[in-house]
Amino acid sequence: MCVCTERHGAARSLMTTLRRLAAEWRLPVLKLPQWFSRVTVPDPPREAAMAFPHLQQPSFLLASLKADSLNKPFAQRCQDLVKVIEDFPAKELHTIFPWLVESIFGSLDGILAGWNLRCLQGRVNPVEYSIAMEFLDPGGPMMKLVYKLQAEDYKFDFPVSYLPGPVKAAIQEHVLPDSPLYHNKVQFPASGGLGLNLALNPFEYYMFFFALGLITQKPLPVSLHVRTSDCAYFILVDRYLSWFLPTEGSVPPPLTSSPGGASPSPAPRTPAVPFASYGLHHTSLLKRHISHQTSVNADPASHEIWRSETLLQVFVEMWLHHYSLDMYQKMQSPHAKLEVLHYRLSVSSALHSPAQPSLQALHAYQESFTPTEEHVLVVRLLLKHLHAFASSLKPEQTSPSAHSHAPSPLEEFKRAAVPRFVQQKLYLFLQHCFGHWPLDASFRAVLEMWLSYLQPWRYAPEKQAPSSDSQPRSVSEKWAPFVQENLLLYTKLFVGFLNRALRTDLVSPKNALMVFRVAKVFAQPNLAEMIQKGEQLFLEPELVIPHRQHRLFSAPTFTGSFLSPWPPAVTDASFKVKSHVYSLEGQDCKYTPMFGPEVRTLVLRLAQLITQAKQTAKSISDQCVESSGSRSFLSWLGFYPADTNGCYPANDPDETGQDSVRKTDEYLEKALDYLRQIFRLSEAQLAQLTLALGTTQDENGKKQLPDCIVGENGLILTPLGRYQIINGLRRFEIEYQGDSELQPIRSYEIAGLVRALFRLSSTINQRFAGQMAALCSRDDFLGSFCRYHLTEPAQADRHLLSPVGLRQAASQVRGPRLSLRFLGSWRTLLTLLLVYLVALLFSIGPLPCTLILILGYLFYAVAMTLLTERGKLHQP
Repeated sequence: MCVCTERHGAARSLMTTLRRLAAEWRLPVLKLPQWFSRVTVPDPPREAAMAFPHLQQPSFLLASLKADSLNKPFAQRCQDLVKVIEDFPAKELHTIFPWLVESIFGSLDGILAGWNLRCLQGRVNPVEYSIAMEFLDPGGPMMKLVYKLQAEDYKFDFPVSYLPGPVKAAIQEHVLPDSPLYHNKVQFPASGGLGLNLALNPFEYYMFFFALGLITQKPLPVSLHVRTSDCAYFILVDRYLSWFLPTEGSVPPPLTSSPGGASPSPAPRTPAVPFASYGLHHTSLLKRHISHQTSVNADPASHEIWRSETLLQVFVEMWLHHYSLDMYQKMQSPHAKLEVLHYRLSVSSALHSPAQPSLQALHAYQESFTPTEEHVLVVRLLLKHLHAFASSLKPEQTSPSAHSHAPSPLEEFKRAAVPRFVQQKLYLFLQHCFGHWPLDASFRAVLEMWLSYLQPWRYAPEKQAPSSDSQPRSVSEKWAPFVQENLLLYTKLFVGFLNRALRTDLVSPKNALMVFRVAKVFAQPNLAEMIQKGEQLFLEPELVIPHRQHRLFSAPTFTGSFLSPWPPAVTDASFKVKSHVYSLEGQDCKYTPMFGPEVRTLVLRLAQLITQAKQTAKSISDQCVESSGSRSFLSWLGFYPADTNGCYPANDPDETGQDSVRKTDEYLEKALDYLRQIFRLSEAQLAQLTLALGTTQDENGKKQLPDCIVGENGLILTPLGRYQIINGLRRFEIEYQGDSELQPIRSYEIAGLVRALFRLSSTINQRFAGQMAALCSRDDFLGSFCRYHLTEPAQADRHLLSPVGLRQAASQVRGPRLSLRFLGSWRTLLTLLLVYLVALLFSIGPLPCTLILILGYLFYAVAMTLLTERGKLHQP
């Protein structure tokens, strides 16, 4: 009775809102029967909907929900949506479904943010977070709505213009993409060419919007510090993956409103215009099954697999299918390219002639797509779960020969998920990131995504026992087929990383950490041997076997049941590796072996830069220790801020201090050791290359000039020297080479006092120039004493690095002169003040203290004069 009364109150509230909207929009008022307000126990929801036909007007329910979205709080809106989903039939719900999906995930053009799931965090907004997660959970109300509409076979139009660039360009040119996700779904308008749509079932429509919410929405502002792994969107992705791609058990059945009901699988649609295929595509697992089933509900296998397949295809297509179409087409077989060419020639004249020819339009297409760090983190989550999903096959299910029964669809899907749906697009996505990502520390996200894919053994259910020593665990031989069938993702992307590492500042701890991470992964025992074995299989001379070529390049067929056996396994490992390389790089690819001479040269260059970066970091650390020791007294007095971390210069505040230098040295030392293990480098090779690079330290062990050659006008930087300066590895010591009296006023000097002392000393020098010159020209002790005070050090004692400076120094020979500039320094005046204060503590007046200072300086000057003259006598 309470439930019925509550529903009656909700119905009354709904009708009140509808009347108000009708008055505002000047719509005809629909009168209720007189007895409606006196009813205390209404009929069940479906009977109520049938009893009142005016409630079935689509615009009323949609308008009411839109009004509530502006006026009601978030919690109340979600509660009302739950009631609407439970009470109303699919006939009314299908009209609000597109609006509801857009209001949750945002509009495809990125203007409307929806619920902003990418910023919603439990620790910041706990109430909204829990409500949203409960509503969008795989077993929540929103998915119940999806299944309710799925049971009625409703279709929703999705605009092709918001699909990833390569897919959009292909469909607009009437070329069918290789993914079975788009088969039998494209709808062409009657006019042709514009307004293309995909006819999607409710589950596909929901997942399209959910996946594109990561791409189409505006990037998060830099000022907003959001941890991606704590956001509602990231956690929802993890929940959907765990629900529809389970590592244990089977996929839970769809949730239905009626007991025992089941939502049918989507029926194939006939395309309005014939398509050609660009690329080797496979028949959808679902469609292969349906085509041989007399009844959809006859076998529950379709319910077990179609949602899992759809989810994976949507995620892969929306998140990884972003690159230029030319890059994709170069991977296709000659058979597919010829088929596409024939089709284009046949349709280019038949379809809208004013349009640009298909071939020219496709080749002119280039997508400007730059993934964000959040995008990469979500893709990494997908890859990690797919490895766990594929590795969850039991040992007796892994080998087809060991099957005592027909494999279930889920087992087949686990075996085919990564190689069939993910490998190709992930390889191109990683290539795009390696080539376009900025040369900064944010590349760490791309790097970890790549390394996660390269190590499926980390996510396998059987965990090896940790070894007692510090040695890393060996990679089992059972993973050799995976390494060989993904050879390019190990070798070619490793070369791409080497080229990036050679252009980065390895003194930075974050960049050093990335080099260390890659070297550590590839140095795992037995992994380098597996990669080398795969390269040997690829480089083996190919035997011409007709049936193999036919199996590789024949057009795909769309016949066969899902439960029928898969094509015979290819036992020739060499053929499998070549199939992998040719399918990703094309038949005319030029493969560069990872363990060949070209890559080995790059590794040796990287080893040189690692050694050089280590020495630079050590030099910076030593300079910091010296500078901190020299100013420790003034820091104690409060004139310098105390710096407990040292003075390591870096652009990132997190990369400062002695701790960063220690981390850099540790990362680079281990990375160099791992590179020695992978490529079997000897100590003699590294020592020879270090000497050739000129990384030996000079006499004082610290200062090193950039790499230069001597030219007619002085030193000339080499390309290596430019690289060293740009990355802060080495630098020239900049010294003032002009008149010491005319150099700019320093921050530790008193500007007015320096100018007054300069005028005073200039007056004295002009008036007594002759006398000072006569005194300095004497050969006795008085002459040496005057020369020590009135002349500057010889120009030859200075480090003049430019011949222009030498010529200027030779033309500007200055005579003896008095300099009083030292009295304008804050340091000198502070020292004198401290001396007078200490003298007052011992009852010494200012005049006696001044006499003591003069006498003390005279003794010091006499000693320095004698030492200077003795040093000149010993010079050759």
